[in-house]
Amino acid sequence: MSLISILHNPRCSKSRQTLALLQEKGIEPEVIEYLKTPLSTQALKGVFGKLNVEQVREMMRTKEAAYKELNLGAETVTDDMLFEAMVKEPKLIERPVVINGDSARIGRPPEAVLEIV
Repeated sequence: MSLISILHNPRCSKSRQTLALLQEKGIEPEVIEYLKTPLSTQALKGVFGKLNVEQVREMMRTKEAAYKELNLGAETVTDDMLFEAMVKEPKLIERPVVINGDSARIGRPPEAVLEIV
């Protein structure tokens, strides 16, 4: 059995609900508070590769003020620029993300993570 981890923000209700759901299922994931311990570009690219999304923006909080302030919605912004923005501003990462081996899911809704556990 592989180690299950969660990119978690304890201030986020969806993140708390997802963690509670996993615990109800008897799963104690490794909790990564990504705002306290930011991920590297390489780590973010690894998570992206495991998610069931096609575009980097799908793993981002596009309604965050920083997203608009940095003009990250512009067509000229590359994927590498988006990853760099998430490294510098971790609050731009959509949360929570549950990772299990080669698979990851965004917990919106929280039950979506059950596909991979």
